[in-house]
Amino acid sequence: MIQVQHLSKLYEDLHRGTFAAVDGVSFTVAPGEIFGLLGPNGAGKTTVLRILSTVLRPSSGIANVAGYDVEIDPAEVRRRIGFVSNNTAMYDRMTAWEMAEYFGRLHGMEPAHLRDRLERLFTQLRMNDFRDVPGGKMSTGMKQKVSIARALVHDPPVLVFDEATLGLDVLVARNLLTVIRDLRDCGKCLIFSTHIMSEVERLCDRIAIMHRGKILDSGTLETLRNRHGQEDFEELFFGLLSQHERAEIDQLDTGLLSTGAGE
Repeated sequence: MIQVQHLSKLYEDLHRGTFAAVDGVSFTVAPGEIFGLLGPNGAGKTTVLRILSTVLRPSSGIANVAGYDVEIDPAEVRRRIGFVSNNTAMYDRMTAWEMAEYFGRLHGMEPAHLRDRLERLFTQLRMNDFRDVPGGKMSTGMKQKVSIARALVHDPPVLVFDEATLGLDVLVARNLLTVIRDLRDCGKCLIFSTHIMSEVERLCDRIAIMHRGKILDSGTLETLRNRHGQEDFEELFFGLLSQHERAEIDQLDTGLLSTGAGE
């Protein structure tokens, strides 16, 4: 359902020159699977997710979503993907129902089908008690539920959650995780990005750990624990990042010594 092969995104920087925000990333995500994309700030996670959702164009490599190339058929990709983040903009004067309905209409949904879909979504997400509340009067949790409804209204086969639980209270976050598990059980293909390790352990079928644009390792939680000899996933995560940073420093020191020796 999602196929990423040797994906790269390059930028020009006045101080650093050309640098790779994403550097040769490859992975696949199957229907009925939650794929965790992890890494510290600046690792390249959000860049990958924005490429998959057609917001950014890759510099090289291939990204296919539901059988469509993100560069060749971006409109078809957008019809088949839903994107949920922690900072989705809201219209202050539109109610929760009007917001979700508006995005359903943008996707060309027939009015009767759209009404039925919204009724199911508002029940599933427990939104009926604030369906007529305008965005300007919503709590953070309410806004996040509207964001999820917007992403789900056209029933896409692929869903991306980019730090979607950030800033939510415990009850709302717990409900969101339940919704994500239910979507997986319905056969949806999901990418889940977060900084909260307990969410990864509870949700993800497979995990990829990114750092400085590259995937350092990937696999199931059990595979990663066995490979690195570490049961505590948080310790495994930070240990892998530290190991990679030490290797980069050693490589830099070796390069400097070689340069000095040749002078």
